[in-house]
Amino acid sequence: MVGINWLRPEGYLRLRPMYAKTSNPGVKSNQISVEHLGLVEYKKAWEYQREIQAGVIAGESPNTLILLEHHSVYTAGRRTQLDERPIDGTPVIDVDRGGKITWHGPGQLVGYPIMRLPEPIDVVGYVRWLEQVLIDSVAEFGVLGERVPGRSGVWVSVDGDYEKVAAIGIRVAEKTTMHGFALNCDNSLAPYDTIVACGISDARTTTLEILTGQKVTPAIAAEVVKRHLGEIGRNR
Repeated sequence: MVGINWLRPEGYLRLRPMYAKTSNPGVKSNQISVEHLGLVEYKKAWEYQREIQAGVIAGESPNTLILLEHHSVYTAGRRTQLDERPIDGTPVIDVDRGGKITWHGPGQLVGYPIMRLPEPIDVVGYVRWLEQVLIDSVAEFGVLGERVPGRSGVWVSVDGDYEKVAAIGIRVAEKTTMHGFALNCDNSLAPYDTIVACGISDARTTTLEILTGQKVTPAIAAEVVKRHLGEIGRNR
């Protein structure tokens, strides 16, 4: 279990409890249960997210972070346009998160934080918090992650251009989150060639392996992300 604090987006100066309290005294509301699931087919993981979310909403399950990898798959958020889909007709799974189309596959760390947000609900603040977790995490590998105005996720400046190393796409239902982030570790970038990833045509994606010149597996990155998820509120 990892204890977490909520970070407001405006300068990350004001701290709040990360999670709303549950009415069930047997479920701790200030901690998150972390599950490492390995390589999981996307639809099975999506269904599992729904089960966990229902339990969190009902106050019967703890806030949970699911860490895993997926078999190669394209998923499209609600705002995906037809011309952003694969040019070769590859099947796409349409999902109920925000954002646009992306790819998931082996070598990419995917994280699904399923948590009840405190009131007043601040979805943008939650996305900024996720970005900060990832920025702090990639810094441990010597990578300077940044935000780009108007674009979610984590970006890295490479030869004057910004390349995306982590994507974020979420859904909030009944004050409880699902879906989450995808951090490129040592995955292939070839699948991105057939889509307009995240609807952004003027920027490329990258991986921690490319940026560092070292082998950074999802298993290695998972331990770092998990730790920063718990530490992010304590030093600001």
